[in-house]
Amino acid sequence: QVQLIESGGGLAQAGGSLRLSCTASGRTFSTLAVEWFRQAPGKERDLVAGISRSGSDTYFADSVKGRFTISRDNSKNTVYLQMNSLKPEDTAIYTCAAREIGSRGNDYWGQGTEVTVSS
Repeated sequence: QVQLIESGGGLAQAGGSLRLSCTASGRTFSTLAVEWFRQAPGKERDLVAGISRSGSDTYFADSVKGRFTISRDNSKNTVYLQMNSLKPEDTAIYTCAAREIGSRGNDYWGQGTEVTVSS
């Protein structure tokens, strides 16, 4: 049983930075692979980045490669999404999701945190 809570969203100017956090409850955080998604107004939800249970493997959408990084601190039950060189098209609701070992898809979803990037 895991609850995910995102934080760190808000307003930023183009070229600025934000760091989102996804903090999980539970005692098995290190067993969870975590992904970040975003959904812009009028658009489908898209995968932004993901990180393996150990943090050794990461992956990113082409649209954010070179600008965003993902990391985790299992001792703090937290995954971070560092968002640099923000663009207006990064404006979206960002949501983290996690899955247990052996799960076909994501088992847990956060409530989302809103990111708005002004021109």
